[in-house]
Amino acid sequence: MPAYPHPPQPHAPLPRQARVRVSLTHGLARALGGRRGPRELPGQLAHPRILVIRPDHLGDMLFLGPALRWLREQMPQAHITLAAGPWARPALPGLAKAYDELIEIPFPGFERQKRASLVSRWGMLGSWGRKLRKRKFDAALIARADHWWGAMLARLAGIPLRLGFDTPQTTPWLTRALPLAREHAAASNLRLAAALANAPIQPHPTQHPLSFHLTPRDLGDADKLLFDIFGVDDVHPLAIVHPGAGAAVKLWEPEKWQRVITWLVEAGMRVVVTGGPQETSLTRAVAAVPSGNVIDLGGHTSFSTLAALLHRADIVLGPDSGVLHLAVAVDANTVHLYGPADPILFGPWGDSDRHVVIMSSWDCAPCGKLDWPDPAAHACVREIPVRDVILAAQKLLGSA
Repeated sequence: MPAYPHPPQPHAPLPRQARVRVSLTHGLARALGGRRGPRELPGQLAHPRILVIRPDHLGDMLFLGPALRWLREQMPQAHITLAAGPWARPALPGLAKAYDELIEIPFPGFERQKRASLVSRWGMLGSWGRKLRKRKFDAALIARADHWWGAMLARLAGIPLRLGFDTPQTTPWLTRALPLAREHAAASNLRLAAALANAPIQPHPTQHPLSFHLTPRDLGDADKLLFDIFGVDDVHPLAIVHPGAGAAVKLWEPEKWQRVITWLVEAGMRVVVTGGPQETSLTRAVAAVPSGNVIDLGGHTSFSTLAALLHRADIVLGPDSGVLHLAVAVDANTVHLYGPADPILFGPWGDSDRHVVIMSSWDCAPCGKLDWPDPAAHACVREIPVRDVILAAQKLLGSA
């Protein structure tokens, strides 16, 4: 199969900017006193104060849920504080009752808008370090392997035990660095929590599943919306297509989604196309199938209602995105299209009989690079055949 003209090399040297940052990081860490550690592990303290740092968005935050819930069970006496970006608010029902306190930090580089200047980024480190130092945390978990900013923040906050993963930019700031394995992100989070609790663990999605708390009001709002659209109380069988994703290189062609939707309708299903306020042109194009059983809800649902709709669906289809992981968390059957992202690391954390991954057949997939400057020419996801998606849907719906 074709490969992108200039695929990244997995073992290529770090780019110059990253090499400079690594050198500066090592020098600054030595100047600040190296990797001094605590005398006691949190499990040996009566009421340990633990800070969990995760700067990411929806999908990655949902992957943190199993580890936080397990840590809460293992260390019920601990006070767990979650440091997350304000953009993580929609994911918090997936972490319900797994932490005691939330601190919102606008982590640089994760804002998905105009980035803060270098001066602002370094200034934030100092100011947030001083704020966190007053909280006197006993331990910090850096729950993203490459998050050097968060690891440095934990050191500047004077947190004595700092756990994370062994990467060139984070390790100098940690007191303990776990080997980084090619494993699912949820499994890595569980391993990190187990290292803190000093307890054995065998990460597995059936034993440590994703979850997302839905209220009766959420479910009622979704049911009312479906009734208003289709005019019946029972809309099953119901399919949801969520065609959007956080990176343009993950997208499939609207015309291909239309062909899948046409098959779903011919199979007797009602189809709802969903998307955020910034994806309305995409959802409109995808839903352009001449049938009264296809409805475009792009930009017309709250996040909680969207989660409840996914829960009501018999099947959810889309490219790799946080919303597809949300569908897993609310117990829907799912079909995920993957190209540049690695499904071993970021695939559905659930029963493979209910969550199907369709991988691009391009030679360079998964490359792990989501910020291609010319996504229109990057067709690894778009090359996935319609037939493969329909066959996956047939398998899940029991009509193969």
